[in-house]
Amino acid sequence: MDVSPTFTTLTDLAQGSSTNEGRYETLVSKFTDKYGRPPTHLARSPGRVNLIGEHIDYCGYGVLPMAIEQDIVMAFAATDSNTISIADIEEDKYAAKDIDLSSDWRNFSSNGAVPWYNYFLCGFRGIIEEFSILSPVGIQVMMDGSIPPSSGLSSSSALVCCSSIVTLVSNSVPLPSKTRLADICASSERYIGTQGGGMDQAVSFLAQPGRALKIDFNPLTSSPVTLPAGYSFVVSHCGESMNKAATFSFNERVVECRLAAKALASLQGIEWRNISKFADLQNALGYTLKQMVSLVQDKLHEDSYTKDEICGILGLKIKGDELVGEVLSSMSPQAQKAAAELSRYKLYQRALHVFAEADRVEQFKMIANGEEAVEDVGASLGELMNASHSSCSKLYECSCPALDTLVSNCVASGASGSRLTGAGWGGCSVSIVSDSSLEKFLEGLRGAFFKGKTDEELKTKLFATRPGPGAALCHLK
Repeated sequence: MDVSPTFTTLTDLAQGSSTNEGRYETLVSKFTDKYGRPPTHLARSPGRVNLIGEHIDYCGYGVLPMAIEQDIVMAFAATDSNTISIADIEEDKYAAKDIDLSSDWRNFSSNGAVPWYNYFLCGFRGIIEEFSILSPVGIQVMMDGSIPPSSGLSSSSALVCCSSIVTLVSNSVPLPSKTRLADICASSERYIGTQGGGMDQAVSFLAQPGRALKIDFNPLTSSPVTLPAGYSFVVSHCGESMNKAATFSFNERVVECRLAAKALASLQGIEWRNISKFADLQNALGYTLKQMVSLVQDKLHEDSYTKDEICGILGLKIKGDELVGEVLSSMSPQAQKAAAELSRYKLYQRALHVFAEADRVEQFKMIANGEEAVEDVGASLGELMNASHSSCSKLYECSCPALDTLVSNCVASGASGSRLTGAGWGGCSVSIVSDSSLEKFLEGLRGAFFKGKTDEELKTKLFATRPGPGAALCHLK
């Protein structure tokens, strides 16, 4: 059902998860200590691990993530003040912030490192503008997060999604459908400069316990995917973090995909101004994904393209420096800036990755759901994950040496398959491991990659997880 779930007790909110046992009660106590009164509600939004389908959501293609048990949870209450007061239970790491609603709180974009509370403001602003709330109320918030930050597990998007629920409830706006909320939050993240596609927000709201989701876009739809019995998914952190909102790398890839789609359209005699995403081009041509792979190999060369060369393909009688304003004016300012600073564009590599990765997602879904008969389901899914990582590393160049080493160690330690998850350039891998060899796998990886790490350090660096539920709201009495 596409309605936002409302749970009435902390037990229901925790969904019986040992990961969250006691955390929510502690958060309520911390809120009460700080603000001198108990909160009226709790909102929860989970992190996610993308099993396969990286960097294709903003190209119009479906992805296959699952929500994890780790989450962002906020205790909150509306106030009569004109201030949002937001704090984290780890105040030594995340300093509390008071935000004056009478000032221009909309101008919160940041160059370089992004303050953590700006992600709250993304969700807040998205709701205020979507529902035309003229006089938003003050809110007191205490937050706790169990998602490792900057790890590719969508901690920032979970924070935005959670903030949207807090803002709606505090301003007495009825909760809309989960699909609409996901769309609003996906748009909201652009306020902070991330030109993403919507996967993170969709799974945060639409997730179902015990299942992964195949999520498609335009329109946003989801279908459950049954993961094979007898296998676990293990998340491990490579030790390097990358904040995609603080670097041009993510937006550079978005730009290259946009330009590659337009270039291929022009080369095929299609009006490129009508094409924004690879999926638009595929639909216009009526090709299969495998045919799109062949098209890339036939029409694009492997050398990087100059701005002048792209202008020539598009039939533009302008200088290369004018390409960004002419072709990419609809993109975010951050994406346009990234495009302007690039001197050459890898169209072949980015396009080849996207079409092949989209095809791997379809294969993964069919194998997992038993729609395609294979001899060994776990091994077949693992092969797709291995191919995905190779493509991310070599064609999309969104891995890093530490991630490549970690993925290799995971396979050597007994995983059927392993790949980076999330935007990349650091963060986590996800591995599919048979339950019968899980302990041996974990022991081998501790020795091969995490040597010298204590059990406490490994709590957020190496863990098996299960598909968890989506976002939820809890009314407190």
